[in-house]
This record gives sequence, structure tokens and C-alpha cells, in this order.
Amino acid sequence: MKTAELRALNDASLVSKLVETREELFNLRFQIATAQSDKSARIGELRKEVARIETLIREREIAAHEAAEE
Repeated sequence: MKTAELRALNDASLVSKLVETREELFNLRFQIATAQSDKSARIGELRKEVARIETLIREREIAAHEAAEE
């Protein structure tokens, strides 16, 4: 997903998307290890997507904390 699409999601949807992406990454790693798949480039895509989602979640946490301080 693009970053703009991820930003449009609410917090709960973002967390569920993170869980789904991590599960897909795990399954893909398992398939590659057992020689059932040859989509090794997809691993990099999924790792970047996980990082994007975690970054957005952290940005929202920081914004909420700053808003609570004011």
C-alpha cells in the first residue's frame, strides 16, 4: 500500500494491517525456506510496508502525547 492509503486508515485498521503484513511476511519466509516459493523480492516489499505502518503508528502516538501535554 502507498503511504497516503495507509494514512487514511484509522488506528484500529492500521494495527490490523500491521498484523496481516507481519503474518504474510512470516508465511513467505517459511515458504522460501521450504522451497515452495521463489518470490524473494516480495520480502523486501513487506519489510518496507511493516516499517511504514510502524512509523505511522509511532507518529500518531507522538501527536497524541503532544496534544495531551497541551
